[in-house]
Amino acid sequence: MKGRDPFSRALYVFRTKRAGRVKIGWWDGSGLYLFAKRLEKSPFRWPRTGPVRGRLNRARLMALLDGLDRKRMRPVAVKTPVFAG
Repeated sequence: MKGRDPFSRALYVFRTKRAGRVKIGWWDGSGLYLFAKRLEKSPFRWPRTGPVRGRLNRARLMALLDGLDRKRMRPVAVKTPVFAG
């Protein structure tokens, strides 16, 4: 986290060495939240981001927390509705 502002309201996600547990720290302006999650049967599928840190968007974070393998996920085409009402 060197060079990052921990009070920027960003989520900071950390994993254990064996990737069995994840902890998330988040400052909401008045206090620090600490979330923790452990998967029972498999490790978290951590994306390869380099030696220290990387960025995750909301969809990738949710997939990570659900224990999904990012390499097996495929985008689904969503059609725009023609008529609503």
